[in-house]
Amino acid sequence: MPRNAIALILVAVACSLRAASAPNIIFILTDDQGYGDLSAHGNPVLKTPNVDRLRSESVRFEDFHVSPTCSPTRSALMTGRHEFKNGVTHTILERERMTLKATTYPQLLQKAGYRTGVFGKWHLGDEAEYQPGRRGFDEVYIHGAGGIGQSYPGSCGDAPGNTYYGPWILHNGKFEKTEAYCTDAFFGQATRWIEGEVAAKRRFFAYIPTNAPHGPYHARPEDAALYEGKGLGKDVENFFGMIHNIDQNVGRLLARLDALGIAENTLVVYMNDNGGTAGTRVYNAGMRASKGSPFLGGTRAMSLWRWKGRFAPAEVKQLTAHIDVFRTFTGLAGVEIPAEVQPQVEGRSLLPLLEGGNVEWPDRTLFTHVGRWGNMNKGVDPESGRLQQTSVRTNRWHLVSSTPGLGLPAAKAGAPKAAQKGAGKAAKGRSAPGQMVWMLFDVTKDYGETHDVAAEHPEVVKDLIARHEAWWKECRPLMVNEDVQGPAENPFKVLFRQQIGR
Repeated sequence: MPRNAIALILVAVACSLRAASAPNIIFILTDDQGYGDLSAHGNPVLKTPNVDRLRSESVRFEDFHVSPTCSPTRSALMTGRHEFKNGVTHTILERERMTLKATTYPQLLQKAGYRTGVFGKWHLGDEAEYQPGRRGFDEVYIHGAGGIGQSYPGSCGDAPGNTYYGPWILHNGKFEKTEAYCTDAFFGQATRWIEGEVAAKRRFFAYIPTNAPHGPYHARPEDAALYEGKGLGKDVENFFGMIHNIDQNVGRLLARLDALGIAENTLVVYMNDNGGTAGTRVYNAGMRASKGSPFLGGTRAMSLWRWKGRFAPAEVKQLTAHIDVFRTFTGLAGVEIPAEVQPQVEGRSLLPLLEGGNVEWPDRTLFTHVGRWGNMNKGVDPESGRLQQTSVRTNRWHLVSSTPGLGLPAAKAGAPKAAQKGAGKAAKGRSAPGQMVWMLFDVTKDYGETHDVAAEHPEVVKDLIARHEAWWKECRPLMVNEDVQGPAENPFKVLFRQQIGR
């Protein structure tokens, strides 16, 4: 028998064995919670006992990175490749729409026999063809736009007048009025759906992307009250209160898995979608900058993976990212990624790291770009933002093009002049004078990114810039949403008026 035939048989057998023991999967993704917004990560004020317990029972990725803002992260998670290659370069103005040419991992899970549900925030296109029901989800329970009540010109907008208390939710194409606080509604519906799938003895994937603790910062009064009188200010009181509510919901969900007898064949993953926001005023785990930044404080995320009896709790130090989720979930499900989809998926499988042992994990290059060129203006040439708020990361190095003082206290603001000069020389003609400079950090020694070493390592700067240039050329033809004209009115508003009459 030819060797390639034997190899294909072995792959098929491996996939079959994996599928036979494949777990249910619950993926919780919070919105604007930062890495430092967890008591187990050292936060001196916030208390998160249930997520802390989940963390203690999980494989914990300590150098895990996402995108600087929400739609980009969601796009990379769904497709296994950088968001720009999905056409997602912003969070509004049709530039949040994930190209219809991309295959999502929920689509592959469906083909493997999983029932799939999404409960919360989608934010990858509000028009009918971009909705999750057409991107791999059987059960859809979502709000519109990037947040409850948000509305922007074009296609991105939620049901009119929606608030965090009793919001209208689009449930399988029909608007339903809820009575609960939004996070309670999403977890509640997810739990009921899970119970139904368990009763029907069907394997499931439940995606719970909360809109909390994204602003506006409106917590339940009893949750915000836990943080009053601590000198935090109203925004942080509510922000921490919103996280407290998430934590309570996580606790109830984990208890329900135990009661249903499925905890040991259910993988629970907990992540946040970008760097911190309101909570960074209290604690940011020693990192520089926050959401909307290419520094590590804008991209480092918690990534907790609990599969009782299968994954031994451990800390993983290797450089990992959101683009790795696609291969990991499909691998766990025993799904062979089709040949035509393979070129799309840039990430690696995390399974070797999750399963432990002495794992070889070669160096890699990850790219971060804030995007959003033109801000609220459409039709702006992406080349104008090519080298603004962008970065290149390897195991050791992080090359960042940004304003030198961003994310540092005033006393530390600005890279040394010699370093700026050296970086500027290496990147001649590539930075806007007086605005952006290339900064280089050795993150094995300086994870807080306080000391720019570009002048000491011009050859590294040159090499990483060249990698960035090659990557940008790959991305440009795939930025398909830059000149798209959206509809005259948000699709959610139109549908809401048709169904509800106002």
